[in-house]
Amino acid sequence: MAKAALFLTDGFEETEALCTTDILRRGGVDLVTVSLVSGNTVTGKHGVVVQADRAFSEITATQFDMLVIPGGTLAFTEHEGLLELVRKQNIGGGKLAAICAAPAVFAKLGLLHGKRAVIYPGMEEYLKGAAKVSDLVVTDGNITTSKGPGTTVHFALRLVEILCGEGKAKEVADAFVAQI
Repeated sequence: MAKAALFLTDGFEETEALCTTDILRRGGVDLVTVSLVSGNTVTGKHGVVVQADRAFSEITATQFDMLVIPGGTLAFTEHEGLLELVRKQNIGGGKLAAICAAPAVFAKLGLLHGKRAVIYPGMEEYLKGAAKVSDLVVTDGNITTSKGPGTTVHFALRLVEILCGEGKAKEVADAFVAQI
């Protein structure tokens, strides 16, 4: 079973985090939500309060096949522990995924240099070194990026496909009444 971690910090985009969590779990991914704030209670951009499964101090990169970062805030780019975890995951060839503003994390680390990527419209300046494309979701090598809340279902289904195969992604899409 594929394992993934989805990170939460105050101001995260609820649709991106919660829908992605739901779809990955429907796909059979062993996904844990991880709090980057003190305690495991995290408040989203629109006031939705979420209890994360684990605190950041309880995890290591080697535990996961994929690290997933929702958007909503650039605060993810300032968490040194997350940056180091992402760096290690990338060095080890592990999969990385980010949506909305969160691809800025990968760009800050120089991981998007020469790769195709997308980010929330108007934030393209944060994709330093990337080949900016117009796709809703793009996977280039081990990195998947997506544009924003409205692309979340497509993003999450792509992650299921990457982690569990095309058949499982189709099965989840059909049950979710979504197209892939």
